[in-house]
Amino acid sequence: MTVLELLSLLPDPAALRDRCRAIALLDTVLDTYAPTHTFVAGWRDGVDLAFMDNGSGDQYAVVFDPAGVFLYGFDHESDATPWREEDRAHWPGLLDGLPASLAHYTEAPEFQCHGFFDATVCAWREDGDTEWRCGPVEFAPDESDGADWLFGLLLDGSPDAYVSFAEDYFERSVDRDAVAAVLAGSPLSRATVISLSSSADYEAIAEQARRLGYCIPDEPGI
Repeated sequence: MTVLELLSLLPDPAALRDRCRAIALLDTVLDTYAPTHTFVAGWRDGVDLAFMDNGSGDQYAVVFDPAGVFLYGFDHESDATPWREEDRAHWPGLLDGLPASLAHYTEAPEFQCHGFFDATVCAWREDGDTEWRCGPVEFAPDESDGADWLFGLLLDGSPDAYVSFAEDYFERSVDRDAVAAVLAGSPLSRATVISLSSSADYEAIAEQARRLGYCIPDEPGI
């Protein structure tokens, strides 16, 4: 799968935002100090950011702006890596058609590597649009931009998919019911947090969840 197939599989922006936030919260409970997925509410004025960094040189970002959603990914081993040429260059067509309302994110300092926007996947959806869009990229059957594995967890969004990822990545068992509760957007109870990590500091996790914009029970101690 490349970005061309990714477009029809991405959920609508509101659902994608909820999924990004829930996955970031789950990662935070399982690894408070170095989560793979993060979510920053208010990254810019009125703008939220979901980010993934696997620690091996691959990453993605999803920017939720009032003007729309900007999404990119970087798979350093894919055929589309800008590093395939001595003078880095994007895959032909990657950024063509990117609307001006979102194009400035390719210059965000957080997304630069030595002054270059490293990306192998790029897609967007302007506010009011009913479809996700990408540039006129073309790939041979044996070529990849990394879209399949970079965004597989976001596309699936199921408890089983997250449990499979987390048990492999964090090398520990993960409570499926607790994962399901978080992905469903249920208020983050103490029992859910402890089911995910017996050593977690609930108050600290709850405070982080509030900063993410996630729902916390009104009653203390629940």
